Amino acid sequence: MSGPTPPSPIDTPFQSRADREREREAKRQAVLLAAVRMFNERGFRETSLDDVAASLGVTKPVLYHYYGNKDQILSACIDAGLAQLRPAAEQARVLPGTGLDRLKAFLISYAELNMTDFGRIFVLTRPEALSAESGARFRAFKREIDGAMRELIAAAAADGSAVVVDVKLTTFALAGALNWPARWYQEGGERSAADIARALVATLCAGLEPR
Repeated sequence: MSGPTPPSPIDTPFQSRADREREREAKRQAVLLAAVRMFNERGFRETSLDDVAASLGVTKPVLYHYYGNKDQILSACIDAGLAQLRPAAEQARVLPGTGLDRLKAFLISYAELNMTDFGRIFVLTRPEALSAESGARFRAFKREIDGAMRELIAAAAADGSAVVVDVKLTTFALAGALNWPARWYQEGGERSAADIARALVATLCAGLEPR
């Protein structure tokens, strides 16, 4: 004899575990995006969790489902930026071509990231406004990116594809110029972030090319 016939599936208002996880992640990302935009516009110290909650139309306790405090949100923003820029540095190191070609590829990625929400925070946030723990993470990120840029500049100088008098000063000059669009770029303007990044890098690196 065969066993009992299993019940037919029915429509249910209850979400599956996977659906609940997707919804939670979407809400977490919404909190992070609202927060990073406020940090960039108002400053980290001047932005409260009440401000972030109000912008999302929720109460502050809702935010505690996703992040314990404002420092945790900032840490997540740092991680989001690092998750984009670290692979860019790794990919640039193994590209074919000259050292200057690899440097340009990284600088374009760097410039584009600085015009995104999670890139701008590294330009617009003052480390002294942060807690000791967040400030340490923030400075560690900047040291990592500074080191990646110096390494690529030094490699371009070593293979003769770039003329570099001082690697440290060249790094400061390039980073300073490519950080500036974080303050003035507006999405939806006449030129895209990608177009601006390519034009800036071409202009800056023209000064490094051997005569």
